[in-house]
Amino acid sequence: MAAPLPPTPLFAAERGAVLVSCALSCVGSALLLCTHAQWPELRTRPRQLLLYLSLADLLSALSYFYGVLQDFERTSWDCVLQGALSTFANTSSFFWTMAIALYLYLTIVRGSPTGTGLLWCFHAVSWGVPLAITVAAVALKKIGYDASNVSVGWCWVNLDAEDRLLWMLLTGKVWEILAYVTLPVLYILIKKHINRAHAALSEYRPILPGAPALQPRTSIADKKLILIPVIFIFLRIWSTVRFILTLCNSPAVQNSVLVVLHGIGNTFQGGANCIMFVLCTRVVRARLLSLLCCGHCDELDWPVQRSNSSWQRPRPHKDKDVPGPEQTKPLLSST
Repeated sequence: MAAPLPPTPLFAAERGAVLVSCALSCVGSALLLCTHAQWPELRTRPRQLLLYLSLADLLSALSYFYGVLQDFERTSWDCVLQGALSTFANTSSFFWTMAIALYLYLTIVRGSPTGTGLLWCFHAVSWGVPLAITVAAVALKKIGYDASNVSVGWCWVNLDAEDRLLWMLLTGKVWEILAYVTLPVLYILIKKHINRAHAALSEYRPILPGAPALQPRTSIADKKLILIPVIFIFLRIWSTVRFILTLCNSPAVQNSVLVVLHGIGNTFQGGANCIMFVLCTRVVRARLLSLLCCGHCDELDWPVQRSNSSWQRPRPHKDKDVPGPEQTKPLLSST
């Protein structure tokens, strides 16, 4: 690997933008946690997985906030501690993001039973693998000052480590790149399955005059399935771009726009999830508005009963290739 580039200077405006992104991500993650605690009837399995993702994003944003605030210039005990926490939380966030996509694929497309065994498997992988990698990196003194060429003020893999490329991959980049491939593939398969369900529903509707009009909610669900991987990739790609530029020893890695995009992309995942799964989810949004209005917004209509069944495993249909119209209802009720 080529000699490292000189340290990337971090200007006050860049630090301010990333600190605001960290704060918004903390607020968004906290809001997701609060909605889970406030309304037990919304505690479906996908939202339970989202809870664990929010915990990882909250820890990640807090550790990044401290790192950007300090803007480390050398390896120190708090640099190593911050680097270890952000490495663990960030890697765990990748695993939980992929776990949610895999769960939806198994339940919606495959119709496979998903008991507590699968949940414990997700826990073992999404917490255990990042923890093992982080402990190994700290024990081998691989976490430390990285000159902000592959970060934005915070500490990550020590610049002096001879095998720093290997540890950059193990402590984040390989899982990030894996998510770039896995998430679009799984969500495309889910969306194709839903489209077949919509086609089946349109065939049933002429003989079922009482069937509800699900098109508006269907449209929202379709948009979310497209936006989830798109938003993830858009936020994370700047980190990968700077990583590649660093490997190429390119001075473009110090470009101010790239630095800000990298900082916001790495720290705003919790805020993006809050926008998608709280503010853009009708059931949760209506309840929040009602709570903020202190009970004076009774005219808001939110389906309590239907929320109980949101994102449940669809019942198997006789035709395995074409899902029945009833299989779309559990999916749509989460929007």
